[in-house]
Amino acid sequence: MLHYFVICARFCNFVPVFITLLQNNMGIFSKIFGKKETKAVGGMQDYMMLIRVYFQSAIAAQVGINNIAMLPDLRLFKSTFKVHTEHNKLGIAEKRACSKMLKEMYGHNDLFFKEIDKSIAKNCRKMQDVQTYLYQFQGFTQNLMMLMGNLMKFKLRMPSFFKKIIYNMTEKTVNDLFSKNDFDDAATIKAVASVRKYNQRLNFSQEWITNFVYQLVMLAKKEKPQE
Repeated sequence: MLHYFVICARFCNFVPVFITLLQNNMGIFSKIFGKKETKAVGGMQDYMMLIRVYFQSAIAAQVGINNIAMLPDLRLFKSTFKVHTEHNKLGIAEKRACSKMLKEMYGHNDLFFKEIDKSIAKNCRKMQDVQTYLYQFQGFTQNLMMLMGNLMKFKLRMPSFFKKIIYNMTEKTVNDLFSKNDFDDAATIKAVASVRKYNQRLNFSQEWITNFVYQLVMLAKKEKPQE
């Protein structure tokens, strides 16, 4: 029992770090476009908030977390949108409500959420696995955003109404990350190796990664500079 509470404490301490990491990564694209972050409804901050809520909901449902205090974004989501816990199990109703919003606001399909569920189910079989999984996703996201920002820097300046072209460029860059082996820069080579290693465990498809990055790119383009 004591070991369980130690794991819970570590998880509680790590969640804010995980949240900050995801928030800070979004600034990479803002810098590329020369824009300041805003708090527009349906913007990048709202998107990442919902992504964090879905991950927290899925983890809660998978390993049986019932202490809402451990999941700050999920707690805010539940209180804001009045989502009631279903069958006394945290995460089930919250996943459904969150995925519905992500579908309606950002166009994600069921396959996007199934991949997250599959990744969590594979890697989080017990409470002790959660911290390791979040560290892996943290490293994966950090390196992925850095690489996409660097490799697509000039291409990303293309006007946002060229959606198909931007998606195709994003798809090609993601494919390069997993198939190309002739990068010149040492830092890029190291980051590419890290992304591949992390994803061997996380097991996200290139399509999932492309859709995730594309969504962030398009949202970053819509951000307006503060007057």
